[in-house]
Amino acid sequence: MSDKQWALMAPHCLGKPGDAGRRGTDKRLFVEAVLWIVRTGSPWRDLPEEFGK
Repeated sequence: MSDKQWALMAPHCLGKPGDAGRRGTDKRLFVEAVLWIVRTGSPWRDLPEEFGK
């Protein structure tokens, strides 16, 4: 995901200050991991280490 794409998406992610509940430590990395799963069709257990497995 490019920086420009992330800049458009980030404001719509949950877990911003003031939102209820827990906040993720790296929302962009999580989104990129989800995109990898969707793109490859692989199960979560096959997620590469680069996504913080």
